[in-house]
Amino acid sequence: MPEARELEPHRSELVGYCYRMLGSPFEAEDAVQETLVRAWRSLDRFDEHRASLRTWLYSIATNVCLDMLRSAQRRARAMDLGPQAQAGPDLGPPLPESAWVQPIPDGRLVRADGDPAEVAAQRETIRLAFVAALQHLPPRQRAVLILRDVLCWKADEVARLLDSSVASVTSALQRARATLRTVPVAPAEPYRPMDEEQRRLLARYCDAFERYDVESLVSLLHEDATTSMPPFPWWRRGRAEIREMLLAAGRPCEGARLLPTVANGSPAFAQYLPTGPYGRHEPFALVVLSLSGGLITELTTYLDAARLFPLFGLPSGEEAGALFR
Repeated sequence: MPEARELEPHRSELVGYCYRMLGSPFEAEDAVQETLVRAWRSLDRFDEHRASLRTWLYSIATNVCLDMLRSAQRRARAMDLGPQAQAGPDLGPPLPESAWVQPIPDGRLVRADGDPAEVAAQRETIRLAFVAALQHLPPRQRAVLILRDVLCWKADEVARLLDSSVASVTSALQRARATLRTVPVAPAEPYRPMDEEQRRLLARYCDAFERYDVESLVSLLHEDATTSMPPFPWWRRGRAEIREMLLAAGRPCEGARLLPTVANGSPAFAQYLPTGPYGRHEPFALVVLSLSGGLITELTTYLDAARLFPLFGLPSGEEAGALFR
C-alpha cells in the first residue's frame, strides 16, 4: 500500500489535467486538493494490482472535475461571446469570473528544465485559445480527448479509468476531434525565452507600451490581431480597429510599467499604473500575448490583478515601486 507522501509528487501534472478540464487555475487547485484528500482517505482500499497509483489518482481527479462541471457554464474568451465592440468608452457590464478561461502560470505546469520537445508540447496544450476550445466539448468527451491526445494515454487505459469500453472511448474521441475542428484556434508560436527574434519583439512591445506610443504599438501587431479585456465582453479585431481604439481611449495607461512573466505557454506582462507621488505603482492587469511570424496576434488583458498577481507570485505595488525606481 502506498504512503500519503507518495501522492504529492503527482500534484503538478494533476493541476495541468484539471486546468485543461476546468479552464480556471483556482478551480484546478481546488480539484487537485480534493483529489489528494479523497486519495489519502482511501489509501487502505487502493489495489495496486488493478491500477497504478498515477492512474488511480487520475480516475479520482476525473470524477472530481466531472462533478464540478455538472452545473457549471462554459468558460470562454470574449471572442466566443459575441461580435466585436465599436470604438468608444463603453466596455459593457463585467461578467463574473466563472465566465472566463483564466490564465495560469507556466511554472505550475511546465518544467523549464524538461525535454525541449515535451516543454513545447505542454505549452501548446495550455494556450488560452486551446483551453477555450476544449470548453466547447461535453465534460466526458473533454476528459477523453485530454487523456488520449494531450497526455497520450492508450484507449484501453482511458476505458479502464472511465469504467467504459474501448469502443465508447474511441467514439467519444472521434466526436471530440470533430467538434474541435469546427472551433477556430488562431496559430501561435510556442514561447521560446531564448529566441532572439521573440525577445526583440517583446522588448519593443514593452518599450512602446511604457511610452504609450500608439503607432509603435500598432506596428507590432498582426493585421488580424485581437485584443480583449476580461471581465468585460468587449473585444476588437484588426490592426486598424485596435489603433482606432487606442487613439480614442486617450492615454489611460500613461506612465505604466511592465514586468515580464509567462502564462499559458505564452509571454505575459504584469502591468502597474502610477497612483501618486514618489513613483508609486499599483497592480492593474496581467497581459497575455500570442506571437506568430514576428508579430503579436493576440493580447488578452486580465483586469483581476487582486487575484492573479498573487497566483503568479508578482510583486505588490510597494514592492514593484522599489523595482521601478
